[in-house]
Amino acid sequence: MAEPEIQIIGHASAEDLTGDDVEMVGAEITEVIEVVDADAADGEGAENDAVEEEEEEEKTTPRVTFVDYLKSPVIELLIGTKEDQTLLTAHQALLVQSPFFAEAVAQFSEDATTRRIELPDEQLDAVGCFLQYLYTGEYFPKRLDESKGGAQGGLEHDPSAPNIDDTGDQLLKHARVYALAHKLGITDLKTLAHSKVHRINSTARGEIAYARFVYAHTPREDTTIRRPVASFWAQRSHVLRHEADDEFKRMCLEFPQFGFDVLSLVLDAKEKKEGERERVEAPKSARKRARLSER
Repeated sequence: MAEPEIQIIGHASAEDLTGDDVEMVGAEITEVIEVVDADAADGEGAENDAVEEEEEEEKTTPRVTFVDYLKSPVIELLIGTKEDQTLLTAHQALLVQSPFFAEAVAQFSEDATTRRIELPDEQLDAVGCFLQYLYTGEYFPKRLDESKGGAQGGLEHDPSAPNIDDTGDQLLKHARVYALAHKLGITDLKTLAHSKVHRINSTARGEIAYARFVYAHTPREDTTIRRPVASFWAQRSHVLRHEADDEFKRMCLEFPQFGFDVLSLVLDAKEKKEGERERVEAPKSARKRARLSER
């Protein structure tokens, strides 16, 4: 802690000290000394500076409007390959919210007349959902609140989709959006897409198609999406695998990690259940009388 700082304020006059009504003749006027804590003074000054900087920043930082996004350069997105190519466009200021696109845009020269990014491996519908999310904060079909979709909430009606997903197409739609959001670095979109997966009614065949995509297109350490898939089959495999026996076998052979994850969860559940049963069935030991030592 710094030593207290002594500041000499100045010489006071007799009039300052006594007022007009008191007359002091020949009195010695001493210096008034104020002791100031240097650390406290420094801290108070820094706090005032911070407040002033915040106020100045609020005054100088303009609010970004949606129109500002629309004024930014237009980027061409070439989706797919060969005869399946489709050209989409989006505004640069929105695209650069993705680290992937921010890096790609940084490669363009300032005087470039055409700004195009090729995405040959991406699926058109998934990119369309991503762009809809960028501009609106959601993508079709939107989530419904609990009052409209039950306890968990549902999705708005899609007239082109059946009520029960037997092929896995509806599950795959959101799984592809999830995988694309992971690649583009849009965490909120990943969360949104994953939440929609759990709002779809599907069959065993649909679930197998979804599981195959997840284990083929997501990293092994992504337990956010992989563990629920394995858990679903660990809890229901004894029933559902008979509805899609061949597909289930092919899935386990094609993706051994899937079979291992499912088996691990089944064994964990069995071990836990047996441990609980042993605790219940174990006889309570009688309290023994303390044995007296023989002398």
